[in-house]
Amino acid sequence: MMRQVTKREGMIPTILGAVVTASAATLLRSRYKKTATGVLGFGLAHVVLGAIDLFGRRRAWKVW
Repeated sequence: MMRQVTKREGMIPTILGAVVTASAATLLRSRYKKTATGVLGFGLAHVVLGAIDLFGRRRAWKVW
């Protein structure tokens, strides 16, 4: 039996990604530009993957 996906499963990575992206954006002006760029990519990846969980697979996981 397939389980129902809750909104929280996509919301947590999206919010986490937004927080990490915002903190990395503030670090871009410091002397740690390479590290901030890597962290920025990590945050954006979480935003994208969370958005896929929120909107993309909604029909595939519904219980019959």
